[in-house]
Amino acid sequence: MSKKTGIAAIILSIAAIIVAALALVFCLKPSGQETEKTDTQYVLYLGTNDKDTNEPVFTPEEAKKTAEGILIDHFGGYTIQEANGGWIDGDIEYQEYTLVIYLSDTDLEQVHKAADEMITQFHQSSVLIQANQTVTEFYSGN
Repeated sequence: MSKKTGIAAIILSIAAIIVAALALVFCLKPSGQETEKTDTQYVLYLGTNDKDTNEPVFTPEEAKKTAEGILIDHFGGYTIQEANGGWIDGDIEYQEYTLVIYLSDTDLEQVHKAADEMITQFHQSSVLIQANQTVTEFYSGN
């Protein structure tokens, strides 16, 4: 084999390795469709007034911190928003600091387990749970 033929073979081998590596990268990179999935998003509405006295069980800061601890223990992640709720019962108007909690990648059984703990900790009659069908995508850019 001549020197020129050997150099050409090395260059072609390097080019083939580069092309193979690029093909592998493009084949393994997930497209937007592959990272999307249908999911159930659970939205919980957690009141913070005692079910019997209608007085706050915790300060807003304590309520949020207590809920966050329960959520981390049960799910490892969550989204939480602060809200104010109100209603009329007979002639009496009630106002309540409320936490709105969003959960994905879980199931209703796990949500119920966390809600049971919230009902006990916050001395509630119930926690409102909504289940919404969504499409979830973890988008990482181009």
